[in-house]
Amino acid sequence: MSEPYDEEPEGWPCVLSEEASELLKDPALPGDVFSAIAAATVAINETRGMVPGSTASGKWPQQRRMPLGADGALGVAEYVVVADADSPHIVLTRIQLY
Repeated sequence: MSEPYDEEPEGWPCVLSEEASELLKDPALPGDVFSAIAAATVAINETRGMVPGSTASGKWPQQRRMPLGADGALGVAEYVVVADADSPHIVLTRIQLY
């Protein structure tokens, strides 16, 4: 008989707002920025929004910000954790590039 193993908790889907989606569709978007945004969505998914280095809004703790690129050199991504929905998910709401 095999022994049970500890499974990692499943991540929560990270969906894009219309604004974030339009940015990713822009053919002029540099590849390093596209890659940083894609990596951010993976990190957000895997951590259920609790990305190391992210910060929460003082008034609305479900809203978080995280740096894009090494030490935030490319910009900031903002997202909202919707943990109390029937299907918990996260919405990448805005990307501010430097």
